[in-house]
Amino acid sequence: MTKPLPAPEPKSNLLIEIGALLLAAAVATVMVLHLRAGSGPALSGPLPPPGAEVLAGLPPVTLQTDTAVFAGGCFWGVQAVFQHTRGVLEAVAGYAGGEAGHANYQMVSSGATRHAEVVSIRFDPRQISYAELLHIFFSVAHDPTQLDRQHPDVGPQYRSAAFYKGAAQQQQLERYITQLDAAGVLPGKIVTQVSPFTAFYAAEAEHQNYFERNPAAPYIVAYDQPRLARFKAWLPDFYREQAVLVDAANLKMN
Repeated sequence: MTKPLPAPEPKSNLLIEIGALLLAAAVATVMVLHLRAGSGPALSGPLPPPGAEVLAGLPPVTLQTDTAVFAGGCFWGVQAVFQHTRGVLEAVAGYAGGEAGHANYQMVSSGATRHAEVVSIRFDPRQISYAELLHIFFSVAHDPTQLDRQHPDVGPQYRSAAFYKGAAQQQQLERYITQLDAAGVLPGKIVTQVSPFTAFYAAEAEHQNYFERNPAAPYIVAYDQPRLARFKAWLPDFYREQAVLVDAANLKMN
């Protein structure tokens, strides 16, 4: 039997270090590919804002606060976008579309509850309009052409959806989708589900402010940091640096 060559400790450590570097390089390559192609629709700038036909006939705004409820895949990134939006008072991650008894992360993740991961956005209409929130939602918050999925997350719980409160929100939603589809500015037809709002259930505390608490998490780096970068670059008039955070400890849970 041939005696093996000695393998001193420094050499062993060197091999481990080389292996770690190769692994890190592979992970970095995957991240770059995600940043380039996996974090949003193939756009070079924001979509056209809602036109006059979208806004025609709307009643005057009298509310001091209003609420929009949007679903655009994993709620971590969607929440982050609207937490960095001027005029938003609160953006809470949660669930909508299903029954109260099914509104928890474990059950919703099964895809069998009819719930979508959503963000409930309380905003000041004197600072930002519902139509402007739609512009942000369709331009940077998610890809509205992906059916029952959003990038790596697959299932109806990750669908593109908007839950309207009242006829004015419904009109703006439906007309803006018609405007964008007619303009052909997206790589495919918009599949956003437009539904009446029934109820919202806040998600668990560990899912609130996730982007802000975990900025270096691989998922956040690959999929959500690019959303915020596009938002800041494309729609700077609506972007604010300081996020408005959720008081997760005092949220009313289902």
